[in-house]
Order: sequence, then C-alpha cells, then structure tokens
Amino acid sequence: MAQNLNHALPPEEHTMLTVSSSRFGEIQADPDKIITMTSPFLGFPESKRFMLIPHGENTPFMWLQSLDDPQLAFVVIPALILVPDYNPALPAQARQELKAGEDDELNILLLLTIPHNNPQKMTANLLGPLMINPEQRLAKQIILDPNKWDPRWPVFTDDGK
Repeated sequence: MAQNLNHALPPEEHTMLTVSSSRFGEIQADPDKIITMTSPFLGFPESKRFMLIPHGENTPFMWLQSLDDPQLAFVVIPALILVPDYNPALPAQARQELKAGEDDELNILLLLTIPHNNPQKMTANLLGPLMINPEQRLAKQIILDPNKWDPRWPVFTDDGK
C-alpha cells in the first residue's frame, strides 16, 4: 500500500546561492536579487553574475560582488548621490540588451577607484557607468563620450566634502 508523503515535504524553498568571498566570507545570494551582466566588464570575462552588498549603515557606498569570481568586488555608489544632474543618454542597443523600454527607469551606479591608504582621493568613473534594469535584474557598463564625461571625477573636494 503506497503512502501519500506529500504532506510531509517542506514547501518549495528558494535555493540560495552560497559563495565564499575573500572580502565578506561566506555570503548567501538570493536568486531574486542576482544582477546579470548582458556583457562582462572589460578584463573580467568570466564574471557575469553579481549582487549588491551595502558597505554599512548610513553610507551610500555599496559593493558589487561577483558571484562567479569570489575575489572580485567593485565599490559603487548611486550616480545621483554624487552628480544630481547626471543622466547620460543610453544608446538604443544598450536599452534593448537591458530589456528596457523608453520609459523604464534604470538605476545608474558609478564604479569608484580608491587609492591605497588615501580614500580622500577617491574618484568616480562618469565615463563608464553601470546601468541596471531593476525589473529584469540586467546590467551593462556603457562607455560614454570621453569629451563630455570624466573617468576620474573626484568624489571629495579638497576640503574633504
């Protein structure tokens, strides 16, 4: 006589992805929060899946942690926090890759460079922002006009603000 064991099975669970990161130790990535690059960052062809990790409380800084290469993480910040009027035009092909319509809101993150032992000289890359479609969880780094955008825009002024 076959016994019905369906009632004893746990409800379908979200399978978390576990990654052992050099920076954060073991981290759990919720599949619903994984960001997939439509094309990888230059120099990092194997890294296509990322997650955002807050740097801490009361700070706009975040880590963009690779789930494909646990040694790789970028420090990022929302563009509008640094440059309130920063709204570069997104090429039509990039919008298609991100599966974003003309009216879809995209998040823009800037990659930061932090000199060793000198965080006051931190710069943001306005030339190569990371565009994210939050609905699709797709991202792409786009390269803008170098005559218009600075790849080493100072995050802090000389007085440290």
